[in-house]
Amino acid sequence: MLNEIKSSKGARSSALRVGRGQGKKGKTCGRGHKGQKSRSGGMPQIGFEGGQMPLHRRLPKFGFTSQVSLCTAELRLHEIVNAVEDEKEIIDITFLKLKNLINDNIKHVKVFKSHRCHCDKPLKLKGIRVSKGVLALIQKAKGEVVA
Repeated sequence: MLNEIKSSKGARSSALRVGRGQGKKGKTCGRGHKGQKSRSGGMPQIGFEGGQMPLHRRLPKFGFTSQVSLCTAELRLHEIVNAVEDEKEIIDITFLKLKNLINDNIKHVKVFKSHRCHCDKPLKLKGIRVSKGVLALIQKAKGEVVA
């Protein structure tokens, strides 16, 4: 019958009642003697580091801008291909600045492949980093990349 269903013997143990005399878990209830942890409500709050300035107060509460990103630019290959008129031009950072593809404060440039990427001109890149896909496209069009 439903009203006679119960757990098998030994499946459930009764909760240990602490603080009832001198026996096991009596008197101090397993908390030891004195100190902060022996008191009720005596644990420090989350993030407390023993009086040291906590991490959540040491860190800044505003965003971070990498100084590297201020002098680094990323370009797509089709932007460079569209800017080049003469195939014999050497494409370097000064060329990109003249064509207004990058700002004056940029010191490092990397070229990436984009979805509408095709390179039919033999480009000569100097002092510009390129991705593997762009390198393959430039070499396929008889161009070169000089460090």
